[in-house]
Amino acid sequence: MTKFGYFLSCEEHDPKELLRQARLAEQHGFEGLWISDHYHPWVDAQGQSAFVWAVIGALSEATSLPVTTAVTCPIIRIHPSIIAQAAATAQVMLDGRFRLGLGTGEALNEHIHGDQWPPASERRRMLEEAIEVIRRLWTGKLVSFRGEFYDVDTARLYTLPDKPPPIYISGFGPKSTELAGRIGDGYISTAPSSDMIQVFRAAGGQGKPTAAGFKVCWSEDAARARHNVHRLWPTNGIPGEASQLLPLPRHFEQLSQLVTEEAVADKIACGPSADDHIAVIRQYVEAGYDEIYIQQVGPEQDGFFSFYAEKVLPRCRTTQAVR
Repeated sequence: MTKFGYFLSCEEHDPKELLRQARLAEQHGFEGLWISDHYHPWVDAQGQSAFVWAVIGALSEATSLPVTTAVTCPIIRIHPSIIAQAAATAQVMLDGRFRLGLGTGEALNEHIHGDQWPPASERRRMLEEAIEVIRRLWTGKLVSFRGEFYDVDTARLYTLPDKPPPIYISGFGPKSTELAGRIGDGYISTAPSSDMIQVFRAAGGQGKPTAAGFKVCWSEDAARARHNVHRLWPTNGIPGEASQLLPLPRHFEQLSQLVTEEAVADKIACGPSADDHIAVIRQYVEAGYDEIYIQQVGPEQDGFFSFYAEKVLPRCRTTQAVR
């Protein structure tokens, strides 16, 4: 049976609102939480970007749901030795309910110290080495490491969980998805693609969990929902590699001027029709994902949770039970 979780957007909401949404998610039948990890929002209209590790600490007291970063980039902005310590602490605080989602990141967040933004092939090598550093430190042993990209000098983690958190790796193309299958404990995506799941399985991911997330916008007024999506997430209409390469929110805003409201709304379920929302969910279920995380765009969070609890999630679960 597919599990349904809620995707907390650090770009749109301040930390206290994220905690409130996490409680609402649990109260309304969601089974897990994703949380984004950014230094900047994509566009200024989103307006937020809290330090995710502080929020995760608070989530450990606010909810009993499992929490996954979707995703953390351990290659430039924060050294993997620090991510290892943060994730180990999160796993302790969440009593084993933490999963570390990792990816190769975006220049938007990783350029802030003035480092050069590497090409995708180099970022994948950096990610693989970063994961090696993280796993070595999770052994609790004294670690010295001299790699192609990272050095660690006699470091040891003292606060460790009984069991390290699993590492889910984000993959959107065949090369990153192959990496996820080869060295990851799970796979993260945002596309309803059975082809990428097959790549993941063939590369070593057989029997490992797969998870996907996407955005919706519930509102009683469909026109208002479309407007909110276009105002807050016009970047969903930007194709190609721009999301990985542009360094500032204003650059995304400039490029987003080419994106119409219709172009964004066509990709996201907007409005009050349960059938529309279920149709999107069905694509991910039929692609074969084990876990699906849904993000409500905009301010109408309370209405969204009631709508999903009453009209969407029961139908999705009933359909699966029948199958």
